[in-house]
Amino acid sequence: MGKTFDEIFEAVKARDPHQPEFLQAVREVFDSLKPVVEKEPKYLPILERICEPERAIQFRVPWVDDNGVEQVNRGFRVQFNSAIGPYKGGLRFHPSVNLSIIKFLGFEQIFKNSLTTLPMGGGKGGSDFDPKGRSDAEVMRFCQSFMTELQRHIGPNCDVPAGDIGVGGREIGFMFGQYKRLRNNFEGVLTGKGINWGGSLIRPEATGYGCVYFVDNMLTGAGKSIAGMTAAISGSGNVAQYATEKLIELGAKPVSLSDSSGHIYVESGIDREILDYVMQIKNVERKRISVVAEKFPEKVKFVAGQRPWGYKVDLALPCATQNEIDEADANTLVKNGVIAVGEGANMPSTLEATEVFLKNGVFFAPAKAANAGGVAVSGLEMSQNSLRLAWTREEVDEKLKKIMKDIYNNSSAAAEKYGLKSNLVAGANIAGFLKVADSMLAQGVC
Repeated sequence: MGKTFDEIFEAVKARDPHQPEFLQAVREVFDSLKPVVEKEPKYLPILERICEPERAIQFRVPWVDDNGVEQVNRGFRVQFNSAIGPYKGGLRFHPSVNLSIIKFLGFEQIFKNSLTTLPMGGGKGGSDFDPKGRSDAEVMRFCQSFMTELQRHIGPNCDVPAGDIGVGGREIGFMFGQYKRLRNNFEGVLTGKGINWGGSLIRPEATGYGCVYFVDNMLTGAGKSIAGMTAAISGSGNVAQYATEKLIELGAKPVSLSDSSGHIYVESGIDREILDYVMQIKNVERKRISVVAEKFPEKVKFVAGQRPWGYKVDLALPCATQNEIDEADANTLVKNGVIAVGEGANMPSTLEATEVFLKNGVFFAPAKAANAGGVAVSGLEMSQNSLRLAWTREEVDEKLKKIMKDIYNNSSAAAEKYGLKSNLVAGANIAGFLKVADSMLAQGVC
């Protein structure tokens, strides 16, 4: 007799007791899948297999800083599941990176990629290297050393990494150059590339745009309009920047952005001029968000050391990092009348915060659905690379809109089918799981 549902989760906990982020992600998915397994027990054995990566790679990354001093960081690549396609998922460079975080991100990526309907498996990687404060030359040397090892394990039909926190166009360029140099191949082994060398239009905007498209579909399904709504946004990287841009375009009023030093608040709403300056100081000058308040003292207030969840807003879009909205933040948002939450970052709400939103009838767009726009356009970049074609901005944007609408419809339909109407957390987990699980069953025990 096989293991029970609870025995499988306890076995996962016993195997990885010191990986809290990974266990949190597994718990959320398992909670959603109970009605599926009760109705169709054939999926029970899949749960244990899907929680174990097909391959987990850890390696040393030695490099030399500008002072001639040798430095050593850790590199990771977790190739989690390839049942529906090559491993696909970003690379994160941040001091907090460890195996637990990479496994949680890779596990989430399985279901997120499945939801896009594109043929992509799940993976994730990165390093505890911090690019902040490092010169371009130091970042280049690190990226070259990182790719010297990573190139042994990736390829366009095997594993196609992309960017994430700390990995933007600069880092992708350095890594792609080193891969090409070592392998003597110009191929679509990374996504997020520059437009002139195999990249896709809309890729930098994709996660932020996609999050807003998903929230817009969710609100439309409830008979509401995003136009005129106020929105608190955290983060100030690509996701936050382009979510802000799309909200402005759709007639909403974003009022905040943040970084690790604190947040800015603009009561009248962030306009194009302020957003352009944020893009300049974050993407080019790499400065703190506080300088925006110095530039626009009459419009912008900077609040040090606090997250932007204490304001009266209609929408909350956490676009910074995992677990940035806790139970207290969620209760504050509910008290202040929040209507909807759209997760632009990966798992930015704790389980307790998510429960608060769902219990209080807040429309909740979970990360694996709402922030799938980035990997969706990465998949479209892979398609363009394979076809040796470049689609127009309008073509890619239309495909992204359709993918996000399909993700919403499929998640909503799955929730309804299993008696969990309006619970998009469960719906997204179920819809993403079933496609992968059916593929794993068809391919045998492997």
